[in-house]
Amino acid sequence: MALSPHVPELGALELLLAVARLGSVGRAAAELGVSQPTASARIKGMERQIGVPLLDRSPRGSRPTEAGRLVVEWARQVVEAAQALDAGIDALRGRRDAKLRVVASLTVAEYLMPGWLLALAEASPGTAVTLRTANSAEVAGHVLAGDADLGFVEGPTTPPGLAGAVVAADRLVVVVAPGHRWARRRTPLTGPELAGTPLVLREPGSGTREVLEMALTPYGGATQPRMELASSTALKAAAMTGAGPVCLSELAVVEELATRRLVEVPLAEELDLRRPLRAVWPAGQRPGGPARELLGLTRQTGRGARTGRTGRTGRSGRTGQGSSEGPGKDSGRGSGRAPERAPGKS
Repeated sequence: MALSPHVPELGALELLLAVARLGSVGRAAAELGVSQPTASARIKGMERQIGVPLLDRSPRGSRPTEAGRLVVEWARQVVEAAQALDAGIDALRGRRDAKLRVVASLTVAEYLMPGWLLALAEASPGTAVTLRTANSAEVAGHVLAGDADLGFVEGPTTPPGLAGAVVAADRLVVVVAPGHRWARRRTPLTGPELAGTPLVLREPGSGTREVLEMALTPYGGATQPRMELASSTALKAAAMTGAGPVCLSELAVVEELATRRLVEVPLAEELDLRRPLRAVWPAGQRPGGPARELLGLTRQTGRGARTGRTGRTGRSGRTGQGSSEGPGKDSGRGSGRAPERAPGKS
């Protein structure tokens, strides 16, 4: 028997569940990788389709109406059944999809991917993985072109045309050689000071460069860099030889900071250099097979990606597990939990 026209499609039900769980259309939209206007229009369309109001909206957020709570419960059963179907299909396809192509930003590839791939090898020893590295802009291009099943990028937003899940968090730090005058600095470095200092930076297109430039925009943007290098290893070498201050991932300098080969410069509270690390895939597609399995494993092991350091006055600088913004019952920005359905050089 055909379903009535009053039954919403699965994506709309997932959105409703996210709103009910998070208490906000905006947060649910971020979690699912869509804009807030798109999510609001989708909810209103669902209310017209069903014929009853589903949400009570207020400045404090959105909560299900009495009828909405019933629909949420029914929707949960439908989505869980769809997840079971999805998992079953993945199992049927598993033998055929035993190859996985991954492209990752350099920070993710060097400091997080080895642990994730080890976990995947233990869970699915028959999966053959090909890993390539590129900067975040290039990773997005490879995924959009179909050259990779799953990509990993750094930066404040999901690249256009892609959906994603935040799998970990990172923080950029400014480091110098022990002999640099900033190594003895006791007062935090301000935004105008950092913006006006020629730094040793990654190349344009890297997630590291993008996050720094966005943070320095209120202060007139970063001045012309002293030099541009294409890897974290090169940046560290430049810093240790006294080339100047370097800005790079905290993950890349854990050992150098512990052994005092490099010194972290304290930053003012106004300089927020935290950033999410995302898995990405083409919008409108759901990772399946090994890609879905790797995505789930990154979220499980993301809790271990913490350096435990504090590099700014009054703010924890720990890196760690982020949140998701991709498909699934619990995917989106800011949740910090693994998606239940979800299935680079930077």
